[in-house]
Amino acid sequence: MPCSLKYDSSNLEKINSTILELSTKCENALKEKGFTEQHMRFEVFLNLRYDKTDFSLMVTCCSDKERITLCTDENFRDSFLEHYEREFGFVIPNRPILVDDIRIRSTGFIEETYLPSYDERMMTEASKPIGMTKCYFENIGYQDTPIYRFDQLQYGECINGPAIIIETNSTILIEPLCVANVTKQKNILINVKSDASLSLTTQLDPIYLSLFSHIFMGIAEQMGSALKRTAISTNIKERLDFSCAIFSAKGHLVSNAPHIPVHLGSMGKVVEYLYENIENMSPGDVYLTNHPSEGGTHLPDLTVVTPVFHGESKPLFFLASRGHHADIGGLTPGSMPSNSTKLSEEGAQFQSFKLVSKNVFQEESLIAELMKPKNFPGCSGTRALNDNLSDLKAQIAANNKGLKLVNELIDMYGLKVVLAYMTHIQQNAELEVRDLMRKIAIEKNSNILTASDMMDDGSVIELKIKINPKTGQSVFDFTGTSEQVHGNWNAPESITYSAVIYCLRCMIGHNIPLNHGILSAIEIIFPKNSLISPGLDSAVVGGNVLTSQRITDVIFKAFDVCAASQGCMNNITFGDSNISYYETVAGGAGATANCAGRSGVHSHMTNTRMTDVEILEKRYPVILKKFTLNYNTGGSGLNPGGNGIIRELLFRKKLTLSVLTERRVFRPYGVKGGEDGKRGKNLLQRSDGIVVNLGAKNTVEVGAGDVFHLETPGGGGYGHKESN
Repeated sequence: MPCSLKYDSSNLEKINSTILELSTKCENALKEKGFTEQHMRFEVFLNLRYDKTDFSLMVTCCSDKERITLCTDENFRDSFLEHYEREFGFVIPNRPILVDDIRIRSTGFIEETYLPSYDERMMTEASKPIGMTKCYFENIGYQDTPIYRFDQLQYGECINGPAIIIETNSTILIEPLCVANVTKQKNILINVKSDASLSLTTQLDPIYLSLFSHIFMGIAEQMGSALKRTAISTNIKERLDFSCAIFSAKGHLVSNAPHIPVHLGSMGKVVEYLYENIENMSPGDVYLTNHPSEGGTHLPDLTVVTPVFHGESKPLFFLASRGHHADIGGLTPGSMPSNSTKLSEEGAQFQSFKLVSKNVFQEESLIAELMKPKNFPGCSGTRALNDNLSDLKAQIAANNKGLKLVNELIDMYGLKVVLAYMTHIQQNAELEVRDLMRKIAIEKNSNILTASDMMDDGSVIELKIKINPKTGQSVFDFTGTSEQVHGNWNAPESITYSAVIYCLRCMIGHNIPLNHGILSAIEIIFPKNSLISPGLDSAVVGGNVLTSQRITDVIFKAFDVCAASQGCMNNITFGDSNISYYETVAGGAGATANCAGRSGVHSHMTNTRMTDVEILEKRYPVILKKFTLNYNTGGSGLNPGGNGIIRELLFRKKLTLSVLTERRVFRPYGVKGGEDGKRGKNLLQRSDGIVVNLGAKNTVEVGAGDVFHLETPGGGGYGHKESN
């Protein structure tokens, strides 16, 4: 039943009155079915949340003395605080708690049920087995194993492992050092002795290398699931523009879920910075950062980092989640301005900000930082404060989920083993990269590879790769890349690390997790104050979503493995002082020697979803007029490039529209004789019918009835078409 009351002493009488009213209805319903009061059970649930938040928790509070648990000043409040801290890793002091609704679950039963139990004084050796067999157990080998029939076992009998119990529909295996007890209810209760824990050593085992690789990846995936479930913004919950990963004590990437490549390769630089520069980290502390000087890529990508101590005085490793927030202030709604020239114009900046201090969420200081951009000319503070707060709490919750899982892993295998396999995973990746680079040097009959490409403004990205053919050690030298621009497509160094680690992982023939070990055999040379290593106050919002794709294209071009992709993420933002929406639009992928390029997909540095049209039109004042493949935009060839997309948005009110795109001048190149893909196009059709070409990067005011028409680039083709 809906409630909408504050949980405090002044409302307890009303809340308890509702509980009793609902309980009476439930009791009458059970009496009609023939149940007596002695055979009824009632559970009271309150759906509680902090004031000014959206995430609620359904909590219960059982009392052994009362048939129906009523609210007191403390009972349900304490239960909520316990659940909230377990979910998010912190509480919000002095914040009112609201009751959204009240539920009663009533149960009628015939007789009490009992949990499996046994009396140790009744335990006796099991009767004679019906046979013997040989069973193989890891770390022990083959063992003589007795076989028992389930229907012949009696209450009180105990069976020492190894043993097998068989019945008509199942087989029960009791492992060595375990004991099975037959309970009064004829259940089998197996006790695992402490010395039966895994005797895994820290030495490398190929099987456990694969096992731990998947365990770490699974932890990151569960972190991502928790983030998606608890976030509220369209950008994170629907578009899945987030990433989660596990890092070593020194901040090196160990494993990640298959999230956003441009996030994953660069997040390690954030964690490395915190490890090297923050002293006196404590359990219960969580840090927030987005600044390029600390490994950030662009300001809307907020990275939340949680150190893991597991009883030690210093962090043993770190958990991190990065989410793209649809607005953090700055020049335009969506915090992706097309015309920014300084970092201060692109939104709120966080440098090693302590988001949670000793399990207390620092909300006041966080809000102050999010509103700071309004102090700069032409800028606003965040236009989506509630989304920011809720999504940051969701990121903390995701890290907290990972923290629990990592602690469970340590309890299972031991700290030394877990840390050892973190190292083994990275060392294995390093060996794979060295082997890859040696093979490439042999295949190319050269230890020097070169490539270059141009941004739409004429800026050049130059790359020379030098390979040591004996060791596989390689240098990626970007000397010759153009100077930083008086625009916002400058790319912080962490972006190039993302591109390099991604490209190398794509070319490795084995299934290994993306991790820091891939870069251990690689040296990257950056020309200072260049497009890919700009000054600290340079605008960078476009570097993460535009230049990152072109760096990737250049790396693949040097290795000659595929044609150019659309080379862009086609960034579209619109909004006003109350709403902000951001999306990236797919295009054509470049073809390879083995297959055609995919059509209408994101490629390389991003793989976010498109917002469902029903959600888009329900939450925002737009109508999706068209969303289709743009045929014949991929370059032809032996294997053709993928086709781009056409997308049209009809605006229903006055808004600010920003477009931040590339490949509107230079076409995505084909290779080995394949043709180039088609350029993209950004058009605005006014309500009076006049059509305006917005160019690659622009910010305009749109009105009701205006239509934005987007054509994304196709991918380049591979090989001569005639040879098909």
